[in-house]
Amino acid sequence: MSLSGKTILVTRARHQASRLSRELEALGASVLEIPAIEIVPLESYAPLDAALRNLQQYQWLIVTSANGVRVLGERMASAGIGVAKFSGLQCVAVGSATAEGLREFGLPVGLIPGEYVAEAVVEALRARVAGAHILLIRAAVARDIIPDELRRAGAMVDVVDAYRTEVPESSVALLKAAFSGTMIPDAVTFTSSSTVTNFFALLKKAGMDDLRERVKAISIGPITTATLRERGWEPAAEANPHDIHGLVEATVTALL
Repeated sequence: MSLSGKTILVTRARHQASRLSRELEALGASVLEIPAIEIVPLESYAPLDAALRNLQQYQWLIVTSANGVRVLGERMASAGIGVAKFSGLQCVAVGSATAEGLREFGLPVGLIPGEYVAEAVVEALRARVAGAHILLIRAAVARDIIPDELRRAGAMVDVVDAYRTEVPESSVALLKAAFSGTMIPDAVTFTSSSTVTNFFALLKKAGMDDLRERVKAISIGPITTATLRERGWEPAAEANPHDIHGLVEATVTALL
């Protein structure tokens, strides 16, 4: 299994890209890191801090990303809240990296949905949360499938933003350079719907032509794939499982 001679464009946020890049480079690929997404702090963490001070009212905690875990840990430290305060909660992690992050903080993860998408969270919890109070920690401007569907199942869901995302302006010049040099990427990896949406925003800002016929898209999962298809870009491969290791294997499959 080799990616020797292949150039892969990684669109993940800069602080998260290293693992994916390392695994691709270990297989011989040349990697171009051009973040399509930048994690930006909120103007106020008051809602999150208030929820953490009142953890006793919740029976479930759902965290949808590793970024959410990172901010959760920061706010816990800032407020002096230890893991003992979470003893009455059942923790749900969307994705293996999210689960790993929670465990590093000492929080036991009781549930990781089989697929790392909102729909799988709903299916796993729908029959278990009637009358329960749920704290959902996520990115701002995320899809509302989890809170909407769990409320329909009889739960009370408090949605708290942990961070927001932006299109990195610095990536416009990087993108132009990537497609004007000698190492034109063979594939672009996408780790979320946001990276897809922002990548097209970067293309527009860079005044670049459509890449869909020239470069293969590799998707981390079904929601990302759906966003690519909405843009008319059929992914060459989709990760299974929907994590970084699966994305690397999908890249190899697409480029062999």
